[in-house]
Amino acid sequence: MNWQSLVGLSILLPMLAGCLALLNLAAWRKVVVVASAIGLSAIALIMYGHGPFNLDPSGSAGGINLNFVIAALDFALLFYILYLGFNFKHRLIIWLTIVQLLFLAMVELMHKGSQVAPLFADQFSLMMVLIVSIVGSLIALYALEYMRVHEEHLHLERSRQGRFFFFMLVFLGAMNGLVLSNSLLWMYFFWEITTLCSFMLIGHDDTEEARTNSRRALWMNLLGGAAFVFGLFVLSLNHLPLEITALLKNAQGSGILFVMALLCIAGFTKSAQVPFQSWLTGAMVAPTPVSALLHSSTMVNAGVYLILRMAPLYHGTLFSSYLAFFGAFTFIATSTLALSQKNGKKILAYSTIANLGMIVACAGIGSPAAIAAGILLILFHAVAKGLLFMCMGYVEQNIGSRMIEDMRGLFGRMPRTTIIMVFGMITMFLPPFGALLSKWMVIEASAHNPMVVIMLALGSAFTVVFWARWAGLILCNSQESIPQSESQPLFISVALLPLAVLGFILSLLVVPIYSTVVAPVVGLYYQKGFYLLSQGGFSSEIGAFSIYPLFFIFILGLVWSLRAVRKDRTCNYVAPYMAGIGAVQEDQYGHKGPLGKFFAFTASNFYLVEYIGEDKLVYGINLVAIGTIIVSLAGVF
Repeated sequence: MNWQSLVGLSILLPMLAGCLALLNLAAWRKVVVVASAIGLSAIALIMYGHGPFNLDPSGSAGGINLNFVIAALDFALLFYILYLGFNFKHRLIIWLTIVQLLFLAMVELMHKGSQVAPLFADQFSLMMVLIVSIVGSLIALYALEYMRVHEEHLHLERSRQGRFFFFMLVFLGAMNGLVLSNSLLWMYFFWEITTLCSFMLIGHDDTEEARTNSRRALWMNLLGGAAFVFGLFVLSLNHLPLEITALLKNAQGSGILFVMALLCIAGFTKSAQVPFQSWLTGAMVAPTPVSALLHSSTMVNAGVYLILRMAPLYHGTLFSSYLAFFGAFTFIATSTLALSQKNGKKILAYSTIANLGMIVACAGIGSPAAIAAGILLILFHAVAKGLLFMCMGYVEQNIGSRMIEDMRGLFGRMPRTTIIMVFGMITMFLPPFGALLSKWMVIEASAHNPMVVIMLALGSAFTVVFWARWAGLILCNSQESIPQSESQPLFISVALLPLAVLGFILSLLVVPIYSTVVAPVVGLYYQKGFYLLSQGGFSSEIGAFSIYPLFFIFILGLVWSLRAVRKDRTCNYVAPYMAGIGAVQEDQYGHKGPLGKFFAFTASNFYLVEYIGEDKLVYGINLVAIGTIIVSLAGVF
């Protein structure tokens, strides 16, 4: 088998598996999903081992003109979306689709073909394929158990899992095609497939709320698609190449900065940056595997991937300064919104948008160090968020709530899941894990822009608050309570444990990952100035890696703290005195009031909803975001 066939399989295998899953037979579906997960992961690992490549300079295979096939499928896809728009009587969907059809037709007429490879991969692309294939496959395995229980709760007469796994697996294939595309026309095709799949998956349960939120996701992503194809039209109009590698070599030309602004807007919608965040927070109505897929291995990563990939073309411009501000503002705004949330899935959603905003800021800062940090953030964020969403969904199914206050003392009921969940949280904000190191690099790289530094630093502080608050809630457990033993279903364990181990290993290997994955990519576009690691692996120009060994002091402190806590278990504990007559009723501590009535002690966090709630801040946040986009567009002319 040649490498071209292997690359094709990374795209077509999950799509074929999705078609087989449509048979909607439970035993058959398990076989198909497990086989596709193993096969897709193996293909990704082999491709990564092979290294960078360019494929199919002629755009044909076996006598078939693949460029023509992609174009035909692209038009068919848009006409289907247009049909959906008429079916829903949704004018915005209709007009945005018509706009895309018109501009795509003009681009195809003006585009005279190219001898540049339509598919290519460097270390960045291959890293993305690993994320999509491995994390995405684990989410698909998790979904086998989750969807079985989910449909039992819905009391469905006929299972819809066949349709669900079809779109989930097609999603994975489309994402692999997107990150491997050198031709922007090919990327645009896969871009719109992810738009359609997300629409179908968000609306899977077919409730009124699901239908409303799925249509919002569709029109917002179609808006980004319209910006994308209009950018291709401007490129064609100015006789500029439609291939990424050719564009990066030829950054000159009329309208190139305007095109970059349009592609960034497309990335904003796909990555749910403000003011487009509502489609992703609304997507929480979908089954949890959908949330995990959208937030970690697919969809939202597509937007920041495109923005980072094109960063060398607008580096050092006024537009890049606005982009850095926009990303940093998104980071602090959505981190603030996460502080006011009691809904666990919304906390994860806003945290995702915030981290993607930091990656956008990396692209705007544009220095080699910032680009390197952005690439690392994509990797560590994908693993952590995939793990956290799957834990959240499993917990919700067991306790019947997604409110974090209802998870108080979860360790006593679900100790195994709790430990894995807390581990996922601490990888996002504590040393020596890679996400913190990446954030450290971003803040260092933005030192020349005080406003960006302040927003990134404050936003990072806010993330510590909501992660620590949530972790504390689920870990608390009374001294008299002995944690119950917990047995997780097979597909839940198969998904959670490997992802937790992967998150730990990746953090330990952050230095070699930087050296072998990130530095070569950055070095392609920047000849000097990026982090230069010594053979020892810890020295660098700025120092982010030189302090890495010091993080292990944190581990020693953690071990000491755990030993101290274990000693405290031998102490005698008494109920707190609340200026009343202490009492115990039905295993609850409390006190008796003046009339002899029993009041149980309750504890709750402050969420400051009246100050930083969604209804207080979202309108203003959206206005600032829209204003920034308008000003940045005006600045490219």
